[in-house]
Amino acid sequence: MKDIFPVIQLRARRGWLAGRDGIVISFFIHRPPQDVAPAAWRALQIYRRVIPAGMLGWYPSDDGDMTPLDDAGWAYLRECLLEPPWNGLRPIELLESPSEAGSYHFEYYGRQLENPILEDPISSVSFTFPTEYLKEHGASHLRALALQLGNELPFNFGYASFAVVSPQGLFSSADWNITEALLNRYPGLDAYNNRELSAVIGTHALAPAWLTFLGQPLLGQLGGIDALRNALSFPEVSLLPMDGDRVLVTLDDWPDPIDTQTKAIPPQYRALARLMEPFLFQYEGEGLPVYEQDMNQWLRRYLR
Repeated sequence: MKDIFPVIQLRARRGWLAGRDGIVISFFIHRPPQDVAPAAWRALQIYRRVIPAGMLGWYPSDDGDMTPLDDAGWAYLRECLLEPPWNGLRPIELLESPSEAGSYHFEYYGRQLENPILEDPISSVSFTFPTEYLKEHGASHLRALALQLGNELPFNFGYASFAVVSPQGLFSSADWNITEALLNRYPGLDAYNNRELSAVIGTHALAPAWLTFLGQPLLGQLGGIDALRNALSFPEVSLLPMDGDRVLVTLDDWPDPIDTQTKAIPPQYRALARLMEPFLFQYEGEGLPVYEQDMNQWLRRYLR
């Protein structure tokens, strides 16, 4: 399985790296930011312990400039997440590189649930890894880590997938024709942009992924764990109940890009997509980066 992952380097017009191949673990949380932020801080400490030291080296300061992340920076970010007046309202974006997409990123967006400006806001937390991390440590290690992160976060939906790793949706700066060709060829390749998505998706689901985390209300809307068992009676699939009436659905041993030039979409992905279809996010606006061709069609790619 280690040889199935394409090497991806998406570059902007001036040559800087806008996105690369890797793994993203994302969670969406329908709670007030002051409830989410302490859990996000604990999950961030788990992430810091498992990645190489110094990989989270930069963050945007309040004036937008990229600032080296030293001890004083960590103290400031902790204050932004845990203490007044912020209490989790300030977005936290921790980056490997100050000028282009690296391999390791942490992104936290705390959204007020009742926001008259945003369409359907929800808080989100995401963590990324290079493909090399997956190959070195194995899929079982990454699954256990995703589960550990999920246990800290009171999610209603989450997933882990092979992805274009790109903080803040920067891969929208690359040639869209190249990005679109990759997404069409590899339905198992995620193109995430949580800064934008967290403002609009509410308690809806996104597409199924290698690891799909389902909490409430989604799990109840799907019919609970028994309905999942009935719909996903495939040898590759496992269901792991979690505290808080939640479940982790694992669709395969490894995250699979699903190269449609060499194989069909695995039936377990289609089965979960059919079950989730009534509750998938339906985008009705304009201008959300990355999905500019047809976001809703891409989110329903396993139903084609």
